[in-house]
Amino acid sequence: MKPLTPLLGLVARLGAAFMGLAEIVGGLALFSAQIGRACLRPRLDGFETWRNFYRVGVKSLPIVATTAAFAGATAVIQTGHNVVKFRAYEVVGWAFGYSVFREIGPLLIGLMFSGRVGANNTAELGTMKVTEQVDALRTLAIDPIDYLVLPRILAMVVMMTLLNVVGDVFALIAGIATSRFMLGVDPWVFWNSFIEYVTLTDFFNGVAKAAGFGVAIGLVSCHFGLSVTGGAIGVGRAVNASVVASAVGIFVIDYFITYLLK
Repeated sequence: MKPLTPLLGLVARLGAAFMGLAEIVGGLALFSAQIGRACLRPRLDGFETWRNFYRVGVKSLPIVATTAAFAGATAVIQTGHNVVKFRAYEVVGWAFGYSVFREIGPLLIGLMFSGRVGANNTAELGTMKVTEQVDALRTLAIDPIDYLVLPRILAMVVMMTLLNVVGDVFALIAGIATSRFMLGVDPWVFWNSFIEYVTLTDFFNGVAKAAGFGVAIGLVSCHFGLSVTGGAIGVGRAVNASVVASAVGIFVIDYFITYLLK
């Protein structure tokens, strides 16, 4: 039996990992069903909703603008070598717009949004859960889904979409400046290339991804926050799990939307 012991241990660990994953996926599915049912008769608290719009959107604007600007500048630098080598200055605007609007911008903003907003949301809800504030709401006949979850998810979806649009503007400004001062491309050449080859389809592709990322981050962060057990240690574990799960969800959604809207 001794030679089989390591194999049995490996099988046990794989089984435990599979059961843990199944528990997370099942919990998210059930939580999503609760959200869907609550959306059929939404009862949003006005103050809590606007508070989340400000906290999620306005306070995230500086970091999102910075991320988008560097993403735009980096996209131009990445194409700079071939642009200079082949003197293909007329394609730099197209290369920038296609890559940033469709992929780089939404993805980087989504990951930044997940790290800042999603983690904060999980920590806040988790703290409320372990200090029994969520139970107190139920005692007062207030549904935590209506009062705590729906305003947060709505704010994340709307503001993630709007922040992506704002990020596109900052990325475009940074891309034009970078191409002018690092590649010597005239801004009008960049702009003409951009508006000629980059279409509204490319823009709306990124917007659709941003909305999908907002849904994923909202569902995951709220689920892990309301599932916390074990006090402060449990809150820390939930935040870590939320960030990882949100990142995985972002890449999965990115794949499917890219495939569907290719």
